[in-house]
Amino acid sequence: MFLKEFKDIFKKELLSLYDEQEIDSFFYIILEKLHGLKRIDLALNPETVMDGIHLKQWKGIISDLKIQKPIQYILGETEFYGLPFLVNENTLIPRPETEELVDLILSNNQITKSTNPLKILDIGTGSGCIAISLAANISNAEVSAIDVSEKALATAKKNAEINKVKVDFLLKNILETEDLELQFDIIVSNPPYVRNLEKAEIKPNVLEYEPHLALFVEDTDALLFYRKIARLAIKNLAPNGKLYFEINQYLGKETVQLLKDLGFQNVQLSKDIYGNDRMICALKSE
Repeated sequence: MFLKEFKDIFKKELLSLYDEQEIDSFFYIILEKLHGLKRIDLALNPETVMDGIHLKQWKGIISDLKIQKPIQYILGETEFYGLPFLVNENTLIPRPETEELVDLILSNNQITKSTNPLKILDIGTGSGCIAISLAANISNAEVSAIDVSEKALATAKKNAEINKVKVDFLLKNILETEDLELQFDIIVSNPPYVRNLEKAEIKPNVLEYEPHLALFVEDTDALLFYRKIARLAIKNLAPNGKLYFEINQYLGKETVQLLKDLGFQNVQLSKDIYGNDRMICALKSE
C-alpha cells in the first residue's frame, strides 16, 4: 500500500474523535518517527510504499489514538524549546506555555558571557524540560532540579544525557523540605495548580493519562505549592535573586498577592500566547 493512500484511511479512522488539522498533525509526526520522512518527502515521492511491519505499527498507533492516548506517550517522545525529550506516564507532556516560561527566564537573564556561575533550581522538574532547556541555553548555568517522583527523575536524567547537559537531579518532597541548603540566583517551578473543580475543563487525553500527582491540587488550598516554594525562595535565593512560576490562569491576582505578602518585590504577572495569566517573576530584595 502507498503511504499516500494510507493517509486517507488514517483520517477516516480518527475523524470521529479529532478534527482534520489535528489528524494531519498526527500523521506527519508519525510519518517522521516511523519512516524518517517529512511532509515534503511524501509530496515529492507519492508512491512511497508501506511494508507489513510499518502497517502493523500504524494500526497499533491508531488503536491508541482511538482511546485518546496522547501522541507523545504513544511515541515516547516530544520536542520542547527545540530539544528532544522522552516522556511517559510518569511525566507531564511539556506544553507551549512552559516554553514561554523558559523564554521569559532567558530574556531576563542574558548574561551568558559572565564568568560567574548562574545557579538555578527547578522545583518539580518532571521530564526535566525546564532545567535542561535552561542548561542548554545559558552557558554559565549551574542547574539543579528536584522532583518527588523517582520515576520522573529517571526520565529527566535520560533527557539530560540525550541533550548533553549537566543537571544535578535530587529526589525530594518539596512540601516536607524546610531548607534547600544552597543559595540560588533563580528558582523556577511549574507546580501542580489545577483545582479539582477545574477537572471538567480538562480533556480526556490529559485526565486519563497524565500523572495526577503533577497536575492537581485540593480546592481548599490551591496555592499550597506556591506558598511553600516562595517561603523556601525567601531563604534560599541570593540577594536580587528571582523566583519564576507558571500559574493557574484563574489565580493570577491571588498568587501575586501571596508573593507580595511574603516580601517579594517587582512581582510581574505575564500572559501566555492565549491571553491567559500564566507566568510570574518576582524579585527577592537585598
